[in-house]
Amino acid sequence: MNPRTHFATLARYNAWATRRLLDGVAALGEDDYRRDVGLFFKSVHGTLNHLLLGEHGVWFERFAGRASPRVDLGAEVEPNRTRLAERLLEGAARWQPLIESWPAERFGGTLDYATTKGVPLSLPFAATLAHVFNHGTHHRGQVTAALTLLGQACPVIDLVYMLQEEQAKP
Repeated sequence: MNPRTHFATLARYNAWATRRLLDGVAALGEDDYRRDVGLFFKSVHGTLNHLLLGEHGVWFERFAGRASPRVDLGAEVEPNRTRLAERLLEGAARWQPLIESWPAERFGGTLDYATTKGVPLSLPFAATLAHVFNHGTHHRGQVTAALTLLGQACPVIDLVYMLQEEQAKP
């Protein structure tokens, strides 16, 4: 599989898994949604907010060739629960077109950017892009654990289920 195809699959998975996760989160009452359940960013809301900030507000900007923002990765950027879900879905939908716009040689290059503290870095492009999608998977896993802890059904978000769904479509 070539890198563009691989990362486009991960982008589709990211959007698919985010939709399914948010469907599961919708069943939570407001108190449970905001309750500190011991996640790194405390609550389901805090974790989803971090995904919005990190994946879409920081990493997408870097990969799109724009300036790397200097932000606190724990800052609340969207307090409204409904709008946060909408923004996560909108952000997830932007990755696949971006990935498909890059020439093949881009995946073998580097990503030059500044950290959120302003420190310049140059990292392998493809490995750093893999980090973005792994990061999302990590935090979605935290949210599914929180859903289970809070007595809700855990959505099935394994990549192979998305692939099966895609294969079943005519």
